[in-house]
Amino acid sequence: MNRRLFIQAGVITPVLLVAPFLGAARAQEQGDSGKKGPKRRQKIVIQVSDNDPVKWNLALNNAKNLQDDVGAANVDIEVVAYGPGIGMLKLESPVASRVADAMKAKVKVIACENTMRGQNLTRDDMQSAISYVPAGVTEIMTKQSDGWAYLRP
Repeated sequence: MNRRLFIQAGVITPVLLVAPFLGAARAQEQGDSGKKGPKRRQKIVIQVSDNDPVKWNLALNNAKNLQDDVGAANVDIEVVAYGPGIGMLKLESPVASRVADAMKAKVKVIACENTMRGQNLTRDDMQSAISYVPAGVTEIMTKQSDGWAYLRP
């Protein structure tokens, strides 16, 4: 550490100079080594469990805004639907075209098979190109434990 003496009104006081170390500490906290290079890839899982086009549009807007802000190449986005939210992944849902556009933009949209069984839905009832997991809640929990950010609009 760098110490200097500070003289004020005849009193000598040791002063610890920490300013040069603050930037390094912040960079270390943020994972920035000070080198130019690719940014750390961001990852977010978005839960949609409401059968509500407004909630779905909000979730899809969040995904698009995130891609626009940090760059689509810098973020992995998964939208996980379960419970009543699964209804918006059906072929004729009011947000079907928005969901399709999101998937074209590399947003992964996932349906919970537990919910599908409970609602007597098959893959033929659902939009094409969506993905499936055995349990939506487990998918969200696993992503969070793997360091993914979580959002529920």
